Amino acid sequence: MSEETKAYIKEKLKLVPTQPGSYQMKNKDGVIIYVGKAKNLKNRLKSYFTGTVTGKTAMLVQDIVDFEYIVTSTELESFILEITLIKKYNPKYNILLKDDKSYPYIELTNERYPRLKIVRNVHRTKNKNRLFGPYPNVAAARKTVNMLHRIYPLRKCENLKKDLCLYYHLGECLGYCQKEIPKEELTSMVEEITSFLKGNNDLIIKKLTEEMQKASDSLHFERALELKEMLQDIQVTLTRQKIDLHHNYHFDVFGFYQDNNYLSIVTFYIREGLLFGKSQDIFTSVEDASEELLSYVIRFYEKNHLLPKEILVPEGVQGDLLEQYLGVKVSVPHRGDRKKLVDLATDNAKIYLHEKYENIKKDEEARLEAEKELQRLLHLPQLSRIEAFDNSHLFGTFYVGGLVVFDHFEPNKNEYRKYKIKSEAQDDLGAMREVLYRRCFKIYMGEVTPPDLMILDGGELQVAVAKEVMESLHLSIPICGLKKNDKHKTSVLINADGEEIPMDKDSNLFLFLNKMQEEVHRFAISYHRNIRSKGALSSVLDLAPGIGEVRKKDLLRHFGSLKKMKEASQEELEEILGKEVALKFFEYLKEI
Repeated sequence: MSEETKAYIKEKLKLVPTQPGSYQMKNKDGVIIYVGKAKNLKNRLKSYFTGTVTGKTAMLVQDIVDFEYIVTSTELESFILEITLIKKYNPKYNILLKDDKSYPYIELTNERYPRLKIVRNVHRTKNKNRLFGPYPNVAAARKTVNMLHRIYPLRKCENLKKDLCLYYHLGECLGYCQKEIPKEELTSMVEEITSFLKGNNDLIIKKLTEEMQKASDSLHFERALELKEMLQDIQVTLTRQKIDLHHNYHFDVFGFYQDNNYLSIVTFYIREGLLFGKSQDIFTSVEDASEELLSYVIRFYEKNHLLPKEILVPEGVQGDLLEQYLGVKVSVPHRGDRKKLVDLATDNAKIYLHEKYENIKKDEEARLEAEKELQRLLHLPQLSRIEAFDNSHLFGTFYVGGLVVFDHFEPNKNEYRKYKIKSEAQDDLGAMREVLYRRCFKIYMGEVTPPDLMILDGGELQVAVAKEVMESLHLSIPICGLKKNDKHKTSVLINADGEEIPMDKDSNLFLFLNKMQEEVHRFAISYHRNIRSKGALSSVLDLAPGIGEVRKKDLLRHFGSLKKMKEASQEELEEILGKEVALKFFEYLKEI
C-alpha cells in the first residue's frame, strides 16, 4: 500500500460512523475483494489499518486502495446485507465454497411405482421428505442403493418399458411395466426401505438372515453366500456409529478451530440419533473464526445441503443471527450430551488442521514462489488472477473453447466459462481469436473483472492473435503463451513480444503452469464431449458449418433426429441445404 493510499484511507476512516453495517474493500481496479459486517463500523475498519496483520489478512490489506460501507439499523440487517453482497460479488478474500463440493443423498421417489436414485442438487428435489443423507461420498450412497435393489424388487427403469426386462427374470423387479402390483406390497417395501435408510438395520438383518438360512437349507449355497456378504456389508460398512444420546435427534453439529490464519471446520450429521456422516474443510481466513463460520454455514446450506430440524454451534458464535436468517432452530449448548458433541466436532477440526497443516503450508509457499517467479519473468506489477484459454475440435471441425480462472494459482471454478464457436473457424487461431474477442469485449464493457495475466495454449502465433484482439479493443492486459516441443510437452514461455523464456523444469512455476494447462485442456475437452453426447442435437447443429437457425429448423422438421440425418445421403441433404452446405454438413456428420 502506497503512502498516498495510506493517507487517503486515514482521512476517510475519520468519517466512518460507529453504527452497525456492512463494509466492502476494493482494489486498484475498483473491484470488491472482501465484504464484512460489524457492530461498530469505525472500530472494525480501523482494525485493518492499525496494528499488526499477518497471513491472508496482510495480503488483503496490501490489495486495498479504497473501502465503502453501508450503515444498517441492526446487526441482523448488516448480516443479511453481507451475505447478499458476498453472493453478488464473490469476493476473492471471503470464504467461498467450491461449486463442485456437494454431498449425495438417496431419494425414494414418490411415484406410483417408487425408485431409488442418488441426487446431489437437493434444492431442485420437490420430494424432500423422502431424501436420506447426506452420505460421505457417492460410492457409499451407490453401494447402499445397489444393496437395496438386490433385496427389494423395486422399479429400476426411469421410464416403463413395453416388455418385461432382465431384472424381472432375475427376480429383482416385479414387472411394473406389465403387471398390476398390489398397493399393500408396495407400501410394505417403502416402509421397510425408509426404516433402513433412517438407520434401523434390524428388520433387514432379520430378513436376510432368514433368507440365508432358507437358501442354505435348500442347498442353494451360492445364494446363501451372496446373502452372507450382504449382511457383512450392513454390519461392517453401512452401520453408522451410534451416539449415546438416548433420543432420536436430527441435527447438524458445527465445530471449528483456527490457527496461523487457517480455519478448519467440521460438520457432523446426526440423523435419528446416529452419526450419519461428517464433512470437513480448511480455508485461509482473514476474519475472526466465529464470524467466518456464520458466512460458511449460510453458503453450506444454500449450495449443498437440506436444512435439518436444528443446528448446534460452539460458544462465541452468534446463533441468534443464524436462526433468524435460516429460519430453523440454532442452539449454542453449554452442557450435557449436546455440548459434548460440539466439543467433539471442535476436536476433530483441530486434529484435521494439524494433520493437513504442513501440506497446506508447503503448497501455499510453493504457490507464492511460483507467483513471484512468473511476475519476475514477465515483468508484471502484480499477479493474483490468471485466465487460461484452450480450444478443442474434431479433425478441424466442431470447435469449442474453454476458459479457466486461477486466483493465486488456485482454480476458481465458479468463474470457468465455455464457448461455442459461432464463426466458421477453420483452424485453432480462428477459434482462439473468437474466444479471446468475446472475453475481452466483456472486459472492455466492464462486465467482468480484468485478469492480471492471460495465458494461451500455444506459441508465437497465438500470442500475436491475442495482441491483435487487445489492440482492436484498446486493452492492455498482459499475455503470454505456453509453447510445446515436438513431443507435445510444454517447454517455454512466450512473452507478449514473441520471445521465448526458458523455464526450469523442476521449478514450482513450471509445475503450476503445467497443472493450469492440463486443467484448461480437460475443461475444453469435457465440454466438447458433452455437446457431442446423446441428446445434444441442438448443440451439434449449432456448431455445424453453415447451419444457422433457419436451416437448423428445416433439418429438424425434415429428419427429426440426428440419427436420421447421419443416415441420409448427400443428395437428400442437398434438397434441404443446397449443394455446397450439404457437402460440408455431410462431412461434418461423419466426424461426430
